[in-house]
Amino acid sequence: MTRIVPFGDSALLVELDRRIDPAVAARAGAIADAWERTGKGSAVPTYASVLLRFDPLELEPAAAEDLARSVLDAPLPRTEPREHEIPTRYDGPDLEEVARLSGLTAAEAIAAHTAKAYRVFFLGFMPGFAYCGVLDGRIVAPRLRSPRTRVPAGSVAVADGQTAVYPFASPGGWRLIGSTDLVMFDPRRDPPALLRSGDTVRFVRR
Repeated sequence: MTRIVPFGDSALLVELDRRIDPAVAARAGAIADAWERTGKGSAVPTYASVLLRFDPLELEPAAAEDLARSVLDAPLPRTEPREHEIPTRYDGPDLEEVARLSGLTAAEAIAAHTAKAYRVFFLGFMPGFAYCGVLDGRIVAPRLRSPRTRVPAGSVAVADGQTAVYPFASPGGWRLIGSTDLVMFDPRRDPPALLRSGDTVRFVRR
């Protein structure tokens, strides 16, 4: 069901699917890498689509679409994922509630969260916020009905089958199960975001 549609006058949207799936997310990331290697603009992958940016003064929209189709038709680059360990204190205010909703003890919920390696699907919401999945199916964690007005930076959170770390203090509706001292986004670092699409993440209890 792949299709390419205009997205304003300086971007194209490549739609791959309508579901969260690691294989689809991996293809989105590979397409983004391949587009950026053409030198025609940046790309933003998501769960199942990719935004391809271009300069309309340099590349006509029709030519950009032709180039996008050639990228899709060619073998996509394979980028070895970087692996990260996130030292985590399981001290979040929602840990007991997540365990209760899941029919688990707190210790079992922690064990389920630390047992898996998660794929970084994409970064969004705020700089350095990485959507990672997929959670162990035993963990039940719907978003909060009423988001918190302030979530501390470094909060380890879960929601709707995914997990993430808040890079800055901000409002947020995910359930907080722990915290880390890792700096997820630092503008003085190159690149500023610790995680990128396609990386692998493990949470390690501290």
